[in-house]
Amino acid sequence: MFGTKKQKTAINPGQVALVEHAQMRIAQKRRFHTHLLLSLFLIFFALILNFAFDYKAEFKPFNTHWSFALGSLLILILIVHFFKVFLFHSFMGKAWELEQMEFLLEKQAVKVEKLKRAMDKEAALKATAEWQRESQKQNITMIAAAAENDALGKDNQLIWHLSDDLKHFKNLTKGHHVLMGRKTFESMPKALPNRTNVVITRQKDYTAKDATVVHSLEAAIALAQEDERPFIIGGGEIYRQGLAYADCIELTRVHEDFEADTFFPKIDSAVWQEVWRENHDKDEKHKHAFSFIRYQKIKA
Repeated sequence: MFGTKKQKTAINPGQVALVEHAQMRIAQKRRFHTHLLLSLFLIFFALILNFAFDYKAEFKPFNTHWSFALGSLLILILIVHFFKVFLFHSFMGKAWELEQMEFLLEKQAVKVEKLKRAMDKEAALKATAEWQRESQKQNITMIAAAAENDALGKDNQLIWHLSDDLKHFKNLTKGHHVLMGRKTFESMPKALPNRTNVVITRQKDYTAKDATVVHSLEAAIALAQEDERPFIIGGGEIYRQGLAYADCIELTRVHEDFEADTFFPKIDSAVWQEVWRENHDKDEKHKHAFSFIRYQKIKA
């Protein structure tokens, strides 16, 4: 009892299906053999009646003896049974169904795999294109030195002289476009070397040596569209306009308050996030303590 139960438990559904299929085939063949024997007996019995007892009545639709008509009918039914059991079942039986099912499933799997590969390829191309767009996107940066009270300068001049800040500015902007207002340009002795100087002014006839003149910040940004990181370098009004376009702020925060007539705009912490800071104490070369701070615009 226990052994039988274990054996039944060990049989999986696939094995059960095979056993049931075998039992069905045995029953089909047994019925065919019975049919064959019965048909042969009936045909032999009909012929005996026909010849021994002279039952010669004709089967009118085919103008033949009834015994031959009956024998032909039995043979026809037997042939149909034979085809059903031995031929049709071989071509369209259980094994044929399983084979066709496996073939169709395999074919479908190939189609699904091709579709999946196409979708993966499309997704990869889309991701690559998106990455390229992001990598090629301009990182418009505002760069400035501002006091604790946001003072930038007075009478179109800097209020302090910090040599490390000037080096920091030069290293970041070298090789890039520097976008500035007319007053900022005029506060410098000449156009900044190793950079593309772009001057923004409303004056239609304004000219600037070694610089390109445009009449709006938008035009200046468009002019620098091939530059991956153009810099907005002032003054106060250009900085205020630049907040809407900038992705980054490189700010040197001078840790004192100063009297000034030009100020850097307030940095909204809901829009800008500090991502890097480097503090510097005052020393013999720097009269004021200061910090290099980088802000990134928070993506919506």
